[in-house]
Amino acid sequence: MRILGIDYGDRRIGLAIGDLEVAIATGLPTLERARASDDVIEPLRRLCREQGVEHIVVGLPINMDGSRGERAQLSLEFAERLRAELGIEVETWDERLTTRQADRAMLQGGLSRKKRKKRVDRLAAQLLLQNYLDARR
Repeated sequence: MRILGIDYGDRRIGLAIGDLEVAIATGLPTLERARASDDVIEPLRRLCREQGVEHIVVGLPINMDGSRGERAQLSLEFAERLRAELGIEVETWDERLTTRQADRAMLQGGLSRKKRKKRVDRLAAQLLLQNYLDARR
């Protein structure tokens, strides 16, 4: 089963693709938005069709104390919209610290701030999806 991992943000949406059989998440190009109001459903619909996606995992940014803030609520609303408009099974997954892990890994790799900014969302989506795949094994 092909699975799409999404790190949802106002300006950038990190994407990764994986498969339960292979259990390896691969980053995809980040979906950029000029404004938070830019619609992303159609590009995601195309991507799901092209990649044969049967399941979507949206990162849920839960606070360290386990509470859900404004970002988590926005992610839940986005997941619900995907469910309604794409007709694909969608679930949320705890993404605590994935962006921080991605940033730290790129720092250790010696990437400049500019390069990190361009890649952090893709890597965060990849880490989120890899965590999901590992938990499903």
